[in-house]
Amino acid sequence: MSTMNMVQAINNILDMKMSADDSVVLLGEDIGVDGGVFRVTEGLQKKYGAERVIDTPLVELGIVGAAIGMAINGLRPVPEIQFQDFIYTAFDQIINQMAKMRYRTAGRITLPMVLRTPYGGGVRGGLYHSQSGESYFVHTTGLTVVTPSNPYDAKGLLSSAMAMNDPVIFLEPKRLYRAGKAEVPEEDYKVEIGKAKLVHEGEKMTIITYGSMVPVVSSTVEKNGLDADVLDLRTLLPVDIDAISASVKKTGRAMIVHESPRTLGMGAEISALISERLIEYLYAPIIRVAGPDTPIPYRLEEYYLPNEKRIAKAAEKLLNFR
Repeated sequence: MSTMNMVQAINNILDMKMSADDSVVLLGEDIGVDGGVFRVTEGLQKKYGAERVIDTPLVELGIVGAAIGMAINGLRPVPEIQFQDFIYTAFDQIINQMAKMRYRTAGRITLPMVLRTPYGGGVRGGLYHSQSGESYFVHTTGLTVVTPSNPYDAKGLLSSAMAMNDPVIFLEPKRLYRAGKAEVPEEDYKVEIGKAKLVHEGEKMTIITYGSMVPVVSSTVEKNGLDADVLDLRTLLPVDIDAISASVKKTGRAMIVHESPRTLGMGAEISALISERLIEYLYAPIIRVAGPDTPIPYRLEEYYLPNEKRIAKAAEKLLNFR
């Protein structure tokens, strides 16, 4: 075992995959000489050369388009978008090409590619560097959407994603990049995609969350003595409805916490799934704790992002419903 933060864990598995497979290629803005804006790919160009760790022009549409072409022609590209906020100029390639290539070719062509990008708040980046746009990708059939909440899962989930023959959106919560360290195996290992993780066990309510909100929810549960299951989704598409169902059937109360805007966020979809399948088990209405339907501000993140006070207040409401 080694002790790593999330940046180190991701760098470690990228290094291992590149060493084991010459077809793995990285590309993105400033990922080579500089190691990326968050230094996630630091040292990899020096080790593997500029033909495998490629510094691209500042053109997100071109980065994703080039990666699609590489994947069609036998490579296993891992493109990086410097901030998820910049990904929108590449939407045509992601939605109309990357997500649909298998379908449009009746399975003759698959795309073994993982599109990595940091997302979310926590670094006071404001409206152009702190967005959480996961719902755009979850809405798109043909993509797998993954987001880790800790270094161990980051390495294992990325290893699993890079072994797939279909495209993956790998969302990395930037506020967790260096927020803490954990024991991470030195060897390659996989965390199963599509499986949620129960990170705290309780009896009175289920709190469903993911990404950067997992430590916030876990800390709130511990500090306030909440008798709650805390479920880390880890994969947003496909979502682990079996794990959600098992927990909600047990507790009878459900809360969903995410930092992206409330309207049509993951909370809306999960609420619908619970309502359709589990309504007879519920003792109270489902509660969502989410970001407001506004751009994320520069200086008022503590009011925008779900925090201990808001989560604890929602838990009290959930428990006291009559």
